[in-house]
Amino acid sequence: MPGVYDALSARIAERAGFEVLFISGFAVSATQLAEPDFGLLTQTEITAAATRVCGAVPCPVIVDADTGYGSAVNVVRTVEELRRVGAAGVFLEDQVWPKRCGHMRGKRVIPLAEQVQKIRAAVHARGDGDCFIVARTDARAAVGLEDAITRALAYKEAGADALFVEAPESVEELREIGQRLPPPLVANMVEGGVTPQLPAGELASLGFQLIVCPVSGLFAAAHALEQVYGRLRQDGETSGVRDQLLGFDAFNSIVRLAQKYALDTEFEPKS
Repeated sequence: MPGVYDALSARIAERAGFEVLFISGFAVSATQLAEPDFGLLTQTEITAAATRVCGAVPCPVIVDADTGYGSAVNVVRTVEELRRVGAAGVFLEDQVWPKRCGHMRGKRVIPLAEQVQKIRAAVHARGDGDCFIVARTDARAAVGLEDAITRALAYKEAGADALFVEAPESVEELREIGQRLPPPLVANMVEGGVTPQLPAGELASLGFQLIVCPVSGLFAAAHALEQVYGRLRQDGETSGVRDQLLGFDAFNSIVRLAQKYALDTEFEPKS
């Protein structure tokens, strides 16, 4: 699952052939607020992003819902709101709010029993509808791997569909997670993060079925903007970086200009 953060990034990922997309809280915080993933993003802001993304693509979209933005009652509202705008699933984590990126220092986790109730609340909010619930634990960094595995098993018992132990620090830890926890399991590949970067095939052999690359597109877009804006400021024009730009017609194909032309013609006033 590639990380997306707005309608355009979602459309491009879907055109690349991905069947499921992931709205990254890290990426939404960066693009909407120019702020780090440090508990600054609100439920309203992530729901607004989900509304735009789900409306732009036909494929399932799973949303990073952080901690659910409060108590178990808040989790109910968060899941209901995300389902209402078309989300196919949510990630819910057990950090103390305000949370922070799973690959940043200083994380803390809430008591196990409290998070179990939040997972139960998410299952309740789903009801008989479809909503894929991924239970994430950040206990590996906050407490230790053994606690993270204990928590993940409890979250599965509470009704989570998939488990996600965030920020293992070695291939050996990834292997242990894959051996000790029931599938499906999530592996999170963050460029520059604490978890080893492995290809999907190797992760599959270690026991992981869901591979998330939450910030690859964001980092690529930020790099491209730095390059193009830097040259534009330096040279006063973009001929030096023209090979890095998508063509006008190619871009209009992504945003489906031809369809709008067709609608414009269809509903043109008749004389």
